[in-house]
Amino acid sequence: MFERLGRLVVHNPWKVIAGWVLVSIAIVALAPTLSDVTTSDQANFLPADYESVQAGDLAKQAFGQNNQASATIVVKRQDNQVLTEGDRTTIADLGKALEGANLDHVERVVTGDLTRSPNEKVQLVSVAFEGKGDDPALVEVVKDVRAQATDATKGTDLEYAVTGDVAMLADNANAFDTALLIVGAATIVLIIGLLLLIYRSPLAAILPIFTVGLVSAIAPGLVAWLAQALDFQVDQSVQIVMTIVLYGVGTDYIVFLLFRFRERLRAGDDPKTALVAAVARVGEVIASAAAAIIIAFMALLLAVFGAFTSFGPGLSIAVALMAVAAVTLIPAVVSLLGTKVFWPSKSWQRVPKGSTFQRLGKFTGRRPGVVAVASAGVMVALALGMFGFNTDYDQTGQLPSDTESARGLDYMQIGFPSGALNPTSVYVKAQSGQLDKDALNSYAKELDAVPGVGGVMPGPTRDLATISKDGTIAKIDLLLDTSPYANSSLDLVDGQLRDVAHERAPDGAKAYVGGLTSAFADIRHANNRDLWVIFPVAGVLIAIVLGLMLRSIVAPIYLMLAVVLGFFSTMGATVIAFQGIGGRPGVSFMLPMLVYLFVVAIGTDYNILMIARLREEAKLGNDPRKAADLAVEHGGPSVGAAGLILAGTFASMLLAGVSFLMEMGFAVSLGILLAAFVMSMFLVPSVTALLGHAAWWPGHGDRAKEPAAEQPRDPAPVA
Repeated sequence: MFERLGRLVVHNPWKVIAGWVLVSIAIVALAPTLSDVTTSDQANFLPADYESVQAGDLAKQAFGQNNQASATIVVKRQDNQVLTEGDRTTIADLGKALEGANLDHVERVVTGDLTRSPNEKVQLVSVAFEGKGDDPALVEVVKDVRAQATDATKGTDLEYAVTGDVAMLADNANAFDTALLIVGAATIVLIIGLLLLIYRSPLAAILPIFTVGLVSAIAPGLVAWLAQALDFQVDQSVQIVMTIVLYGVGTDYIVFLLFRFRERLRAGDDPKTALVAAVARVGEVIASAAAAIIIAFMALLLAVFGAFTSFGPGLSIAVALMAVAAVTLIPAVVSLLGTKVFWPSKSWQRVPKGSTFQRLGKFTGRRPGVVAVASAGVMVALALGMFGFNTDYDQTGQLPSDTESARGLDYMQIGFPSGALNPTSVYVKAQSGQLDKDALNSYAKELDAVPGVGGVMPGPTRDLATISKDGTIAKIDLLLDTSPYANSSLDLVDGQLRDVAHERAPDGAKAYVGGLTSAFADIRHANNRDLWVIFPVAGVLIAIVLGLMLRSIVAPIYLMLAVVLGFFSTMGATVIAFQGIGGRPGVSFMLPMLVYLFVVAIGTDYNILMIARLREEAKLGNDPRKAADLAVEHGGPSVGAAGLILAGTFASMLLAGVSFLMEMGFAVSLGILLAAFVMSMFLVPSVTALLGHAAWWPGHGDRAKEPAAEQPRDPAPVA
């Protein structure tokens, strides 16, 4: 199949390129934009049967709250002493000034005695906005709020800091923008630089940038078209992740093709014949690798956490498009360029002697047991770090600490419990009739007595419970002793607090625990559930793809065991680096899924390339150990080059200065290196050599079709 496709593309390059140009113009001109089908509504990320979602529905029903964005001005004296009467007057004047400024999107301003801390050292000015926290217009309003606060406190003994969700977004927008700029620039420089080093050719170095750039331009439109046709939505961050995935798989596929093209040129084939042979051999690898990645991404549809579900269709469509480009557009361009794709290097004319990969191949073939034990030992040792694994939901801790919003959190802790910025709200709904005010106050005191609860925030009427107009729903705001994002807070809300809230609810009423901490507790449940469901299902489906490709049951089993070991060794090393050495309380809760996306899914490419080469060498009549020797010699350079490039692109995130991006950069780059240089290059060939003919049972796709041939030596230079 791929040999016929190769001939069609190589001998009709202009038609293929023209077809891509026409399709690209049509999609760019006619397709909707990705923003038409994206959503940033966090409420959609959890199913309706989760308690935090039900609590949010009650809040909207009773009090009209709809995840309103807000900013909190935290005001204190410079000497950290009790606020004086004059200080209180100044703060009151600040509130009046904000109300009278008629700022866009500002709905109300609240301050006064109820917002002063119990020790009277800190007072808050709460600013409620129309809209949600990710609205760019609100970021501009925060600047105006800060200007008003600066004017009000100038020449006084007071100092302030504006914090809250919108303020955090405003403060960290520049940090993330700078980080993404650095990462983007470093990615392009690394890809071009490493390809120049590998091929010593500017054309070969630019080819992936050109191709991935084209696919990245049309993939969003195609995804948007299909999203409208099939009625699915994608998360707003899919565009960024899609670009990273396309650069990853696109560079891999192009490297695989160019290495095989160069190998056939060195064997003496003319350029057209060499390119057809390269497409025939690598086409199956690309198709199988793309199928494995698509399956891994589509398995995300099984998630209950919407942030994961939304990635599946969009990323799968992008990978499929990239795979088609790799076996059509790239060969068409290379067919026109011929050997000039490697200009000015002449390395395509001769087989290198005594190369590192030749020596590694010979050692693997002679001592497969030693290689298997050593490579598996490295991965197992790193995987032991998972015994200390903790997840971290503290988004404030993931962001730079030198911002005003972070300083505001520090100010707040002088007078309030850590959970004051995001209270945990308990909603009580009467099953019939109306709620009793005295019963609610008694209930609030029982909730306050739960260890870990730092206090109850009174409502506007100074009562412990705020009751809706119809008297059927009440809200009690609890301030936790620890950060609302901390694992201890999540454990409290998901455990004793919910138990007490449910069991001690007033007669004839039902309680629901809501708020940010409750939402993250539910996200943790959903996240854990998704990991346990998605990983096994994706693993089984990928194993089936490998089984169909290899006509074997045995090989897919140890290949998938190697992938699982690669995942745990990557996560274990990350835990050691950030929790053990870095002293963080945990790694981001999103990290396991990101490692799954980029290491397990994309890293499987290298296993597929290596196992396909092992089978090819066996079919040529080589015994298992000789096949492992030659597979490492010929497949190792392309696996190593692809892994080095992809790992380098992610390693650039270590320059970002943002904890989450640094964790992601470290984990994914290390995982790719392990997948390429340990798992695929040594563990898989050595285990295959040890198993021998049994590795291909029951199909025995390693049966020799012809006697073993001598490997190509130095052919005559090709003009």
